[in-house]
Amino acid sequence: MLLFGDDPLKAYKGLFDGAFGTGRAWATTVRKMTPAILTGLSVAVAFKAGLFNIGASGQFIIGTVCSVAIGINFPDMPAIIHIPLALLAGIAGGMIWGAIPGLLKVYTGAHEVITTIMLNYIASLLAGWTVYAGGTQGQTPGPLWDRTAGPISETADVVASARIPWIFGPPYRVHWGVLIAILAAVLIWWLLYKTTIGFEIRTVGANSKAARYAGIRVGWTVVLTIMIAGGLAGLAGGIETLGLNHKFAPEFGGSVGFDGITVALLGQTHPLGVVLAAFLFGALDAGAANMQFQSGVAADIIQVIQGLILAFVAAPTIIRSIFRIGKTADEVEQRNLSSSWGRS
Repeated sequence: MLLFGDDPLKAYKGLFDGAFGTGRAWATTVRKMTPAILTGLSVAVAFKAGLFNIGASGQFIIGTVCSVAIGINFPDMPAIIHIPLALLAGIAGGMIWGAIPGLLKVYTGAHEVITTIMLNYIASLLAGWTVYAGGTQGQTPGPLWDRTAGPISETADVVASARIPWIFGPPYRVHWGVLIAILAAVLIWWLLYKTTIGFEIRTVGANSKAARYAGIRVGWTVVLTIMIAGGLAGLAGGIETLGLNHKFAPEFGGSVGFDGITVALLGQTHPLGVVLAAFLFGALDAGAANMQFQSGVAADIIQVIQGLILAFVAAPTIIRSIFRIGKTADEVEQRNLSSSWGRS
C-alpha cells in the first residue's frame, strides 16, 4: 500500500470498521462466514482421507439447484417440512455430485483433482441450463426458468414456506443458516474423532495400505468421504438459496467453493479451526468494500492479504524444510495426508 501511495493504517481501519464497526457490519461478516464454514468443512473432511476436493464449487452449485427446485414448488407444504426437505435435497445433490469423482477414483484410478475440476465446469453449465431463458431461434427454456422473468435466466423466488427464517431481519438479514453451519462443524468433529467411521477416514488418509491391511474397506471409505464432503458443499448452496438469495441465477455460484480450500488449510483441516478461519475470511470480505470507500485502496488487495495469511500459515513448514528442523507430530500427519493423495 505504501508503494502505491496509500495509507495502510487508514485502509485497515476501514477494513475493521467494515467488518465490526456497526451492527450491519457484524451481520455482513456473519453472512459471509456461513457458506465458508461449510465449504471449508467439505475440503477439510476430504483432506482427512487424503483426498483433495477441488469440486466444492460444483457441489455447491448442484446443491443450490436441488434446493431451489424444491423451494419454488409445494407452496402449501408446512415450513417445518418444506425447509428440511429443501435442505436435504441440496445435501443429496452435493453427495451425488461428490460420489462421481469418488467412484471414478476407486474403479478407474482417475485422480480426484482432475475429475472434480472438470465436474465444476459441468455443474456450472448444467445449472445454467436449468434456468436458461430460451433464445430467439425457438430454443427450449430450462425447466426451472421463471417465465415472468422474460429474457433473464433465473428461477422464481422460493416460496415463503421454504425460506430459512431470520434471526435478525432486514437490514441485517442474518438467518438461522449460520447456526446450522456451526452445528454441522460440531457434527463433523464428532464424526471424525468420536466414531469408527471417522477413525477409518483418518486411517485411510494417513496410510491407505496400512488401512487395507487392517481390514478397512479403503475404496468404500474414499467414496463415502467425498460424498460427505459433497453433501456439506451442497448444504452450503441450499442455505445460501433458502436463507439469503431466495432464488437461483447462474452468477450466484461465485468463488465460495474455492474459498473453502483456503479456509480448510488455514483452519488446519480441524472443524474448530475451519469455523475460526471462516470467521476471519468473512470479516475480510465484509470489510473490503468499506476499506476501498474510506481509503481508496482497491478491494482486490483483500485477496492479496488472504494469500499472505496462507503463506504465513505455511511458513513454519517451509522454514523447517530449509533448515532441516524436526517436524511435529501434527506436521508428520499432514505430510502423510499430502503424500497419500492419488492413492485409493
